[in-house]
Amino acid sequence: MKVLFIGGTGNISVSVSKLAVARGIELTLLNRGQQGVSIDGAETIVADISQPEQVRAALGNRHFDAVVNWIAFVEPQIERDLDLFRGRCGQYIFISSASAYQKPLTTSAITESTPLANPYWQYSRDKIRCEERLMRAYRDEGFPMTIVRPSHTYDKYVPVAVGNWASYLIPQRMLDGKPIVVHGDGTSLWTLTHSEDFAKGFVGLLGHPQAIGHAFQITSDFVLTWDQIYSQIGDALGVKPNIVHIPSEVIARVDPGTGAGLLGDKMWCAVFDNSKIKQFVPDYVATIPFHLGIRRTLAWFQADERRMQVSAEDHDQMERILAAAGG
Repeated sequence: MKVLFIGGTGNISVSVSKLAVARGIELTLLNRGQQGVSIDGAETIVADISQPEQVRAALGNRHFDAVVNWIAFVEPQIERDLDLFRGRCGQYIFISSASAYQKPLTTSAITESTPLANPYWQYSRDKIRCEERLMRAYRDEGFPMTIVRPSHTYDKYVPVAVGNWASYLIPQRMLDGKPIVVHGDGTSLWTLTHSEDFAKGFVGLLGHPQAIGHAFQITSDFVLTWDQIYSQIGDALGVKPNIVHIPSEVIARVDPGTGAGLLGDKMWCAVFDNSKIKQFVPDYVATIPFHLGIRRTLAWFQADERRMQVSAEDHDQMERILAAAGG
């Protein structure tokens, strides 16, 4: 099976790329070559997806059983991909987001039929519009699309809600005994998924003929409160975190960038019913609980001192939020 990944070297997609190659998929990565990540066994084509003519020249007349765009966020990018890949792929997979589901939720468990509506976060509304455009293309012209909605998926990032999760900020503050912010009262339920678990479900959808026209969420079944998440990070570090609870609305007022993701996603309980992905990919099961996965993440940071450098800006952001809330 021939598969094209647009991107393929990011937080989630590296694990998917590696598993795809391991399962014998003939994988081609199309990206700008700026991540400094190589996937053994995959072909790499250096081209900028934002330059369609450059992509056409790079791909020539090649046809793929599946094309996955890991870096499409707004509807014009979907329109571009429709023009690029009509007639040259058996399946087009769009990476949406579980944050697109309605806020507030009206059911306890999220399924693929949960309505899509997010009045708080532009990122989520853009993903919804992308999905709607692809559904029209499927209905009107038979474009072979599949939609995948990841939730909070991690690997080499520390999956937190407040603070730069791509840096060592939260672990370093825990080690230094400095306060860290947890939104709300820390008791809302949240689902974290390791990228290697996500990859198992995702690779099973590649080239799957019955997946055409469908949307799937792929998450673990491990559910934690936010206090438990931060406590397990602390346990992995051997310290007890100094948690300060601050209402999400206060955080949003002080730091609107963080607030959009809180009000539009992380302040709500998120428990997922994964029956559909398990029906289509029968061997899918998440096997990496957070207390083990976070140790892998921390070990990656600690393997190189440069990865543990934390900018003054990251600390300042946390201190501003704490100061505004009297923390």
